Amino acid sequence: MKLHHLKPAPGSRTRKVRVGRGEGGRRGKTAGRGTKGQKARGEVRPGFEGGQMPLQRRMPKLKGFKSRNKEIFAVLNIERLNSFAPDETITPELLRSRGLVKHRGRIKVLGEGDLDRALTVRAHSFSLGAVEKIKAAGGSVEVVE
Repeated sequence: MKLHHLKPAPGSRTRKVRVGRGEGGRRGKTAGRGTKGQKARGEVRPGFEGGQMPLQRRMPKLKGFKSRNKEIFAVLNIERLNSFAPDETITPELLRSRGLVKHRGRIKVLGEGDLDRALTVRAHSFSLGAVEKIKAAGGSVEVVE
């Protein structure tokens, strides 16, 4: 047997109906499309919704771009850490329990304000200014994953 001997099983493939080939055939004149109307004519452009206001025009015209993959941090300035006792270890759980951070996600410590006590601060991220100020006050920084 060779490739040119192969053919589909009998009855599995039917001949295509040739439409619009004259009045004599059963698919002549309107070629099975009924009479008039949008479906009897050519294709409509993509996005056309039959005269209804299209989705792209119903959407608000917002400026800018918002990434879905952006990491969202709860931010905390180091001046808020002055409420803790000296030499205390500050963890994300402790910050949440004290109400300094509302958000359940990751925490970033920023360097706004001054720190007057030595603290061990554990957070997910730190700004360079925050690291400098915490170390200058005699504390240490630990990055939590």
